[in-house]
Amino acid sequence: MYQGIKTVSFAEAVKVVKSGDRIHLSSVASTPQGLIFALCDRGRNGELKDVKIQHLHTEGPAPYSAPEFEGVFQLESLFVGANVRKDTQAGYADYIPVNLSETQKLIRCGATPVDVAMIQVCPPDKHGFVSLGTSVDATLAAVQNAKTVIAVINPNVPRAFGDALIRVSDIDIFCEDDTPLIEAHPAVASESDEKIASFCAELIEDGATLQMGIGALPNAVLSKLTNHKNLGVHTEMFADGVLPLYYSGVINNMNKKFDKGKMVSTFLMGSKAVYDFIDDNPGVYMMDVGYTNDPFIVAQQPKMTAINSAVSVDLTGQVNSDSIGMKFYSGCGGQLDFIRGAGASQGGRAIIALSSVTAKGVSKICPILAPGAGVVTPRHDVHYVVTENGVADLYGKTLQKRAKALINIAHPDHQEELDKAAFERFGPHFHYVSK
Repeated sequence: MYQGIKTVSFAEAVKVVKSGDRIHLSSVASTPQGLIFALCDRGRNGELKDVKIQHLHTEGPAPYSAPEFEGVFQLESLFVGANVRKDTQAGYADYIPVNLSETQKLIRCGATPVDVAMIQVCPPDKHGFVSLGTSVDATLAAVQNAKTVIAVINPNVPRAFGDALIRVSDIDIFCEDDTPLIEAHPAVASESDEKIASFCAELIEDGATLQMGIGALPNAVLSKLTNHKNLGVHTEMFADGVLPLYYSGVINNMNKKFDKGKMVSTFLMGSKAVYDFIDDNPGVYMMDVGYTNDPFIVAQQPKMTAINSAVSVDLTGQVNSDSIGMKFYSGCGGQLDFIRGAGASQGGRAIIALSSVTAKGVSKICPILAPGAGVVTPRHDVHYVVTENGVADLYGKTLQKRAKALINIAHPDHQEELDKAAFERFGPHFHYVSK
């Protein structure tokens, strides 16, 4: 119990939800699992129907997307995470394609109006503020626009600064929980990841401002920057890989135009060390996704360097990052926000990094994208493509020169078939010569 705040059970809190409502759930590590389970109990009891649920990527179970809740809950996710992927591909859940920067705009402009926002926050401070902690993203917009806000006070939620701080008076219903936040521990980088990381690190200059995500490859890139100087971070998310560079002074954020001296992110996912790092840390701002991912803001950071991944790249440079054929695998995310921002930055570099083949040996550099595969980054926005075999600089290149550069970084086992495909596509004047 917190002074001046009345808390209720999860079951009591979700009674505010009515049939036909739209619910927004806070994302990633801050997903309010207790409220989710209580809501699903109401669904099983036949108390609700036609309730829409929206969220970005969430961690933990997502039972509301399952076939048993057809007609009760309809998930309209803003990103297809692993916990809802199977149900989305089967048609029991749905997906809204949207750049991450605009997820907050959907709420604010009324395209996806929120009736009930369900969030997690840290305990209130003496000034009457709580923090959204690890996930501000579109959650802040939901809090500001929802008819009802339900907040779970959890002492494991870090007290982050920036847009993460909201007033207790902005919340209508409070619950309590002390469940630890879900963690994501750093994956082990493969030999291919290490080679890709080395090529990416060579493209990063001293004084650069970085955007990169979570996983073995981003951490591998960061591990190779220990001799760099004056790096900054302006990103949509970060994980454990930034911590050694921050503590060693490599990341000091002093060369940034905006938020000098501050690391900026909109959500994060990592180990408890990451959550502890942002707790009461004035050197980190957790900001609204409309700010972090605004290409205009991104473009004004000096030497903005964005590193993003892909499912496949065709010989003209089209980048598919959200689907495997006709099956949606993830979402648009913030890739295009940062590709365009970095591309417009003074000395900036926009990088697409991927291994040359899948685990089954299928080439990710392909003649054409698979039927149904989505183009997340158009060919005219692509600058650098990096695999374990090298770097292809596509900026200002013709279609034939792009194809030659991409074939050069494809897996050697697939270069001959790619050469034949390029010859058939571009005509007899195309002649590939391996570097």
